[in-house]
Amino acid sequence: MRLGPALQLIFALTLAALPARSEGMRAEYLGSFEWELPQRWFGGLSGIELSADGQRMTVISDRGRILFANVLRQDGLIRGIDLVREARLRGHNGAPLIGSIRDSEGLVVAPDGTIYVSFEGVHRVSRYRQVGQASESLRRPRAFRQLPANGGFEALAMDDRGRLLAMPEQAFDANGDIPVYRWADDVWTQPFCLSSDGAFLPVGADFGPDGRLYLLERAFNIFGFRSRVRSWQIVDDSAVDERLELQTTTGTHDNLEGISIWTDTQDRVRLTMVADDNFLFLQRTEFVEYALIN
Repeated sequence: MRLGPALQLIFALTLAALPARSEGMRAEYLGSFEWELPQRWFGGLSGIELSADGQRMTVISDRGRILFANVLRQDGLIRGIDLVREARLRGHNGAPLIGSIRDSEGLVVAPDGTIYVSFEGVHRVSRYRQVGQASESLRRPRAFRQLPANGGFEALAMDDRGRLLAMPEQAFDANGDIPVYRWADDVWTQPFCLSSDGAFLPVGADFGPDGRLYLLERAFNIFGFRSRVRSWQIVDDSAVDERLELQTTTGTHDNLEGISIWTDTQDRVRLTMVADDNFLFLQRTEFVEYALIN
């Protein structure tokens, strides 16, 4: 979801003055790192995937661009990021995406290297067998066409069976819950929902090495952002054993939109999240990391 110009201005003017406070559940804050590049296209990072060791990174921007980078760590913390390659995402005809069809939000890198990207605007999930070439759009059921223009699939994840799970940001069901769409056997189904209080909206998702589905959610007011991470065990066609892993107070971090889950050298589940700066100079491209403590 993109903020309107008025909300961007109000948020930018108040962000710097807010204290950094968090309400960690079983998550321990490790550190943050701000990434800057001089290129005009840099910014708007909305999806992230890290390698199993946290050393290699793939990220997408919400303007149809994908970046590959090495993550430089010292004592396990991010101390630098080296860009290796960047490319524009392309449509099914091979042309670079432009305009309203380039709003790329969710990211999955499959074990075989295939990349899946979810889009808002024209709500869809596309498959890239090779970056720089034409995409393959997965079938779009009617339900996708009825999603809000700025409230589509920001959260995308893949389970250990290779099935995609996509969650819209602003399309709750009749009970106020988050519908989960699953791509398997070349068809989309909607097997279950995730509970929601309506205050936080889903913006990122990933399956962890522990097999749990982790959902990053965001709440916003004129004073800034709050973030929340919950997790579930997915059993057949249901989500069970809900856990609140992390919840921050307003202004603790910037606009966190993407999440990647991995295991660090201390055998802890690590949450790495990235903030979308909305291409606003008073916001920042921030990487935030927490570890889950048993």
